[in-house]
Amino acid sequence: MTTANKEVIARADELLLAQLGYKQEFKRAFTPIEVFGIAFSIIGLLPSIASILVYSLPNGGPAAMVWGWAVASLFILCIGLSLAELGSAAPTSGGLYFWTHSLSSPRCRNLLAWIVGYSNTIGSIAGVASIDWGCAVQIVAVINIGSQNFVATPAQTFGIYVAVIFSHGAICSLGTAILARLQNFYIILNFCLCIAVIVGLPAATPKEYMNSPSFALGNVTNVNGWPNGYAFILSFLAPLWTINGFDSTVHISEEAANAAIAVPWAIVGAVGIAGLLGWAINVSLAFCMGSDLTTLINSPQPMAHIFLNSFGQTGTLIIWSFVILGQYMMGSSMLLAASRQSFAFARDGALPLSSILYRMNGFTGTPVNTVWFVAAIATLLGLLSLTGAQAINAVFALSVTGLYVAYSIPIAARFIFKNNFKPGPFNLGIFSFPIAIIAVSFMAFMDVVFFFPTTPQTSTPNMNYTIVVLGGVLVLSLVWYYFPVYGGVHWFSGPVPNVGNDDIAERVSRNSSVDSKVGVVIHGVDVR
Repeated sequence: MTTANKEVIARADELLLAQLGYKQEFKRAFTPIEVFGIAFSIIGLLPSIASILVYSLPNGGPAAMVWGWAVASLFILCIGLSLAELGSAAPTSGGLYFWTHSLSSPRCRNLLAWIVGYSNTIGSIAGVASIDWGCAVQIVAVINIGSQNFVATPAQTFGIYVAVIFSHGAICSLGTAILARLQNFYIILNFCLCIAVIVGLPAATPKEYMNSPSFALGNVTNVNGWPNGYAFILSFLAPLWTINGFDSTVHISEEAANAAIAVPWAIVGAVGIAGLLGWAINVSLAFCMGSDLTTLINSPQPMAHIFLNSFGQTGTLIIWSFVILGQYMMGSSMLLAASRQSFAFARDGALPLSSILYRMNGFTGTPVNTVWFVAAIATLLGLLSLTGAQAINAVFALSVTGLYVAYSIPIAARFIFKNNFKPGPFNLGIFSFPIAIIAVSFMAFMDVVFFFPTTPQTSTPNMNYTIVVLGGVLVLSLVWYYFPVYGGVHWFSGPVPNVGNDDIAERVSRNSSVDSKVGVVIHGVDVR
């Protein structure tokens, strides 16, 4: 791309953001491939599947792993397509709650934007917590492989978790250009890990651990007590948690070049590739895991156990080290995206201490305060691990349910309320409405499913506390909204423009020599 074309795109991005009401505060250092990289690294296929395999194995066994992933991936693609279309029309860091406010009725748009903003914020932070907790568990697993006598206490695992989060805080405090370049390495590593399992695992697995096609593709092992059909649906948590957080590309859109095109294609590309490669990984695992599923289910880290049987101790230590690195990179990318969502929400005054959180560090040119805000809240969420396994499981589910609340409302608002939505370069045309119906219906259904406990016969310690955590956050946000005198209902008016019409006119005038080129990529929604 020539320097002149880069300048045209930069001016177009700046003008589009100004039309949405915001001035350019970030350096646009993310290329389209790096925008894809942040979504793909957050998905982090192999590390994610390693963290979540414990949920699909007891709820249907190999058949649920393979076919549950295939079915869920198609629905997730519908979600990605709907969000991509919105992201193309209005690429701003506020994303989901910005779209909600722009597309909803004036009677309820402030409240809906408030709910979406808080759901997106807590869902993103829960994503950081769940990814970094998975990283801590994987570090414990590799120590256990190297030293068979080591058994980590919950406090020790939590200590590793805190160290991981704080190191991510340091990384995400760096400049935008450094963070953007890191995504290229993340993409390469994730693809290499996928190939290692899809190709290398079958080649290395001894015959006694290889399964027949009928077992790998058709065995149903349901140990939790739910009917097989419902257990199969519960296994969706694996692909739903893995192929999630792709709204991250929206949250860095103000740092992306040619955002109206780069953001939607990054979402669709990441979701589509993850669906295909993830299915291939699950097929490989199903053929190479052996038939002793009871031992795998009872293992603290089933994938590490599979690798140990196939690659041996030394090979597993080497590969697992890269799995941990992949999971670690997922956490840094997720914290990066979550900090940008919090920054945007604070920019509009909706978070407590917004005046402190909405600050750009003069040295790095990044919102360092919101980086550490996210790290601190994620650390507090991790304390739930000390109360029992079900509590930390609720954090995993919260990272899905919280984001699905935030995803559903703007997608639905586009068609429920009267608005003048103007599609961007990425446009589904006549398929927009049916795809949106599928996406919203699926998310609503799965949110309800994830509120149920692991087994139908349960006890207080083994209950699913997702509804308590998510409900508590939403209730507190509503209390804050309706609080007498000081509540958001008295002052929150949605996204707050920090540029005026005169600023927009000045940018248009300044760019008059390239207006014909810029106009090709100027799209959006009328937010006035």
